[in-house]
Amino acid sequence: MAGIFETQEIEQRLGLLREEHRDLDTSISALLEGGSADQLQVARMKRRKLRIKDEIQLLENRLVPDIIA
Repeated sequence: MAGIFETQEIEQRLGLLREEHRDLDTSISALLEGGSADQLQVARMKRRKLRIKDEIQLLENRLVPDIIA
């Protein structure tokens, strides 16, 4: 389980990652709706978005204490 200071750092990082994830989603949608989207750029943005989602999941898992069943 994470300590108090570590928990605050994780929550702060999660907030930044969630914001970046939303921004990428908005940017990708705007590029695709515009019709003149560079497919390579869109693919890179989607990969970045997936990496961010994975990092969010890892950090969220660190905040949840291990439960021994």
